[in-house]
Amino acid sequence: MANTQSMIFTIYGDYIRHYGNKIWIGSLIRLLKEFGHNEQSVRVAVSRMVKQGWIQSERKGNKSYYFLTPRGEVRIEEAARRIFKFNAHEWDGKWRMLMYTIPEEKRHIRDELRKELLWSGFGSFSNGCWISPNDLAKEVKLLIDRYEINEYVDLFRAEYRGPKEDKALIEKSWPLDEIQGKYEEFIDEYSKKFIVHQSMMNDGKMTPAECFVERANLVHEYRKFLFIDPGLPKELLPDEWNGNHAALLFAQHYKLLADPASQFFEEVFSEGNDLRKKDKSYDAADHPYMIH
Repeated sequence: MANTQSMIFTIYGDYIRHYGNKIWIGSLIRLLKEFGHNEQSVRVAVSRMVKQGWIQSERKGNKSYYFLTPRGEVRIEEAARRIFKFNAHEWDGKWRMLMYTIPEEKRHIRDELRKELLWSGFGSFSNGCWISPNDLAKEVKLLIDRYEINEYVDLFRAEYRGPKEDKALIEKSWPLDEIQGKYEEFIDEYSKKFIVHQSMMNDGKMTPAECFVERANLVHEYRKFLFIDPGLPKELLPDEWNGNHAALLFAQHYKLLADPASQFFEEVFSEGNDLRKKDKSYDAADHPYMIH
């Protein structure tokens, strides 16, 4: 079972952000109950997320509501954009190199920065040097501002002039074989689940609540690839890239579960929240990010 905080992130990203980014704590507790999380674990996780700067609270009468901070919104939107991006983009032929020398007394910042760079899609080329074929200047600026490390960081845009091929840099900076293996495991598990769920839904044997749980678990598992897959352009990917197959499977499975899952979410959400704030451009069965 996913830990409580991680599942809350998934529900914010896949549901709550389309309904004004805000939810009553009672509704959140009710939703997380479907996954086996009790009220205390939800409240502890929410409190932790407030301290970490992802969400903040407000009170209306005797009810507490939680909504994403600007930082939380940026992270959730970036995650959604990458999760629902099903075709690799074209490469501009440039490499982004990030170099830093953060002093020992700021070691905790160095450790946090490393995690953020991995999440953004940078690869560790050598000690203190990170590379990416993607334009991540905006993400780097946010990190520099957040950690106040302007004087310790340099960002370059460069061309690789050999003596090897560009793909050699990929092999040196990312464990592609390991990522391929993770995608293969996902495909093996969820191709079976897809067939089972399709059969059960055809027979009317899955409730909206069960679809909600399965869709959230699907997104939660697929979301893990944000931490290991750098989202490389198609020119630098292996010819047989499992990520393409996993993306297609994810899209089909998501669409299968989307409508009944959203129906259940809206039933719970409407108990203590304003459904009128729903993003009208959002259709769960045809997710807006799926066109990218």
